Amino acid sequence: MFSREDCKSAGGILMALKIDEFRKFIEENKGKRKFKQTVELAVNFKGIDFTKQNNRLNLDILLPNGNGKSLKLAVFASDKSILDEATKNNIQIITPSEIESMGSNPAKMNALLELDLYAQPNLMPSIAKSLGQFLGPRNKMPRPLLPGITLTSVNNDSSKRVSIRSKGKYLPTVHSIVGTEDMDPVKLYENVNEILDNIKKKVGSNNVRSAYVKLTMSKPIKIM
Repeated sequence: MFSREDCKSAGGILMALKIDEFRKFIEENKGKRKFKQTVELAVNFKGIDFTKQNNRLNLDILLPNGNGKSLKLAVFASDKSILDEATKNNIQIITPSEIESMGSNPAKMNALLELDLYAQPNLMPSIAKSLGQFLGPRNKMPRPLLPGITLTSVNNDSSKRVSIRSKGKYLPTVHSIVGTEDMDPVKLYENVNEILDNIKKKVGSNNVRSAYVKLTMSKPIKIM
């Protein structure tokens, strides 16, 4: 993801989010590494007091063209109907008895970072107690399976969803993956716009200071 140095280094680059310039930037920077680079977005804010709970961002956004990745799902559950649905969809199950032991096992906790996590709502307090200090700062706390949300639907949407979270009280910046370098630049462009539109609906256009796009190992470019 972006570092503070990344954002400073792009300070002299100013551009509107035009598709031809965006495409040129992607094409010039892709295929230069031995791994598939992600395309990432950083948005900086102004005039927002993130010490206030109601100002903090907590958005789940479905990208129109997917994020180019597909994390395996896992669910913390004990309810039979949830367990049956998880089994049907080949979703990993983490039982209540495993939660506490995971909190003292670094290898198992790190393995959770590679999963898209969901949880039966009444298990959230136990998860927070045992795993919250590890998962919370990494923006990996499981999403509760609230009424109307099924494992089948989240499984179908897993490759489209990105989460936008305010990570600290005083850090006026959020980051998100928007796709991978092998995706069509037009589709990446549309994904960026979808994220920005959702953020602006939450905080207002006047509170967005700037936004940058970069590939994993490229320099960022200022897009607004």
